[in-house]
Amino acid sequence: MSDAVDPARRAKQIEAIETLTHVLRPAGGGVYVVSTGLSEQRALQRAIYRVEDDDAVLPAWRSLLAQADKASLWLLGVPVDTGAGFTRGSNLAPAELRRHLISHELGHPLLGERCLDVGDVRVIPQLLSEEMVSPEQLARSREALYAELSDERASQLPVTPLDQCRLTLDLLASLDPERDLHNAGVPIVLGGDHSVGWPAFAAAFERWERQRGVKLGLLHFDAHTDLLSERLGVKYCFATWAWHANQLLGEDGRLAQVGIRVSGRTREHWEERCNVRQFWATEVRTRGARAVAEEIIKRFEERGVEALYVSNDIDGTDPLFAAATGTPEPGGLTPDEVDEVTRVVGERFPLIGADLVEVAPPLSREEGEPQVTLETSARYLRTLAELALSPPNPL
Repeated sequence: MSDAVDPARRAKQIEAIETLTHVLRPAGGGVYVVSTGLSEQRALQRAIYRVEDDDAVLPAWRSLLAQADKASLWLLGVPVDTGAGFTRGSNLAPAELRRHLISHELGHPLLGERCLDVGDVRVIPQLLSEEMVSPEQLARSREALYAELSDERASQLPVTPLDQCRLTLDLLASLDPERDLHNAGVPIVLGGDHSVGWPAFAAAFERWERQRGVKLGLLHFDAHTDLLSERLGVKYCFATWAWHANQLLGEDGRLAQVGIRVSGRTREHWEERCNVRQFWATEVRTRGARAVAEEIIKRFEERGVEALYVSNDIDGTDPLFAAATGTPEPGGLTPDEVDEVTRVVGERFPLIGADLVEVAPPLSREEGEPQVTLETSARYLRTLAELALSPPNPL
């Protein structure tokens, strides 16, 4: 942190980072383990922080976190699958993705000096969002997570993964509020199920559109629409996050969904009801990825979009390239198609945030999995990181 920073602002930075040390755990540590999985978790953390002793992990993490205001890119793990549907296992994705990057992706930008892995939110696996938890459970969970804090201080902190994600991203944004659109830190969130798309996008909307007046466009890859207002009475989950994001955008056409192919309703129904533009997988194959990307750019430009958020559900990709997911659907996009749409649109608008979700390493139904899915995911993460670290093309 610069010595020229105003003392009051410096104090706020210190307070924000101190709060992050309570809400987060070192990378790979968001899944609570006692015995099973403990040795693997500790080995991953030693590798991430390049230390030889388990006791050195926490100090190394705290030291890096203190430099969060200088990072160009923030990596955050949200290892939750409580908001998933058919089958689960995406809670293990943030750890497995990091393990894959360290082992197989030499030179990956997420391992570079400009990226800071801030760690994982501390997941209580039975919880999802604060509004779904009784006051009694909130009190008990706060006591469990924040025993080191006073009751008054603990009462101000969330205990559910979606709310912890939102608070973390808000705190990171507060570290250097004067950084402009082209040099501000960009968060990439590793899910977890797609429920994490809600707090991640909501934080980006608050930071840029509500506070700065920068109009956002949302590019969403998925096999499913995720446009339910609620599911079985649950407001925030994998099937509803896009509906709530679209509400934030005012339903004004700034949500583009690519790769859709499974829905109880037609494309026309969703486009008329929600004023979104959907490019079903068959249309992408017929027209080509570049033509789709160019139409998205034109649509966003007509609506005054100035910056881009990307939410990539891995099941938007065909199971040939990503079968380790909760709901693999045949007839999906190829990694080349996903990559081209992302790059072409991302080279036009500055990327201000992204998430990669629904990777579920334990759900390895096909030969070669989960390695194939992890390789595809690493490719998508590389694209997102490179876009975040590069200025967009001039207007």
